[in-house]
Amino acid sequence: MKTKIINNIAVVNSNDVIIKDVQSAIDFIMTIKYETNCSKIALNKSAIVEDFFILSKGIAGEILQKFINYQTKFAIYGDYSKYTSKPLKDFIYESNNGKDVFFVENEEEAIKMLNKE
Repeated sequence: MKTKIINNIAVVNSNDVIIKDVQSAIDFIMTIKYETNCSKIALNKSAIVEDFFILSKGIAGEILQKFINYQTKFAIYGDYSKYTSKPLKDFIYESNNGKDVFFVENEEEAIKMLNKE
């Protein structure tokens, strides 16, 4: 896991799956906050378990609720083109029009979204 700080945002890139369930998400949030003192985090999509993107499993809502509870803005960057699920596409659309969680294509876009108020 590599972490760099850009504009007070912790940008994390990992080749390993970091977020597998609710507990690993909480551990991730707290570790990043402790190590960087940032309350905005960008993470590459491949560091999140694939089940997260199957909304019927319910893991996405539970995990994202922890980011909200811990007052942490979160952007997941990566390629979403392989997903055909309408509920997931709607979820991504709604999230991107909010102010706390974003699904974007690249690191630069993640930083831009996390900086908007």
